[in-house]
Amino acid sequence: MPRFDKTWTLFLDRDGVINVEKKGGYVLSPEEFCFEPGALQALRLLQQVFGHILVVTNQRCVGKGLLTTQQLDDLHRWMCREIEKQGGRIDRIYYCPDVEDESPCRKPQMGMALQARRDFPDIVFHRAVMVGNHFSDMLFGKTLGMYTVFVHPEEVSLSMPHPLVDACYPDLLAWAEHLQQVL
Repeated sequence: MPRFDKTWTLFLDRDGVINVEKKGGYVLSPEEFCFEPGALQALRLLQQVFGHILVVTNQRCVGKGLLTTQQLDDLHRWMCREIEKQGGRIDRIYYCPDVEDESPCRKPQMGMALQARRDFPDIVFHRAVMVGNHFSDMLFGKTLGMYTVFVHPEEVSLSMPHPLVDACYPDLLAWAEHLQQVL
């Protein structure tokens, strides 16, 4: 594992990493938003390590007309306030509203990462980590040369080494606590 420090950027998927993923549906309001167990504590720990913490999330719900961009922005502002109340931070959230899998901004395509680098020119992708709970997140990270962390409680027995996954943990908190022990 690399020695992470403030020169590194942390990219996080949202659903299934920060909040509980709504299987077969979408989180459309703060009332439906439930933080993953330990996620708030993890974000407090991770903000001490990484220079930038960015969320990259596919949000088809906007493209499907279930949520407006304003409603999604409001949900994200609420989420960030809750994270900040617990001592964590998210520096910016990037989302792809498109429905089409081929959209250049939709993970695993690189559009959101390229936008992040335009906004934060000091981002170097080989000094970045992608944490996600889907292999599309891992492919997104690997395509850009990032270190990848797969968080998924049912996949902790994932056969390693894996071509897309550098590390596997049951959740974000388990990885953040491991970092605290080794850094």
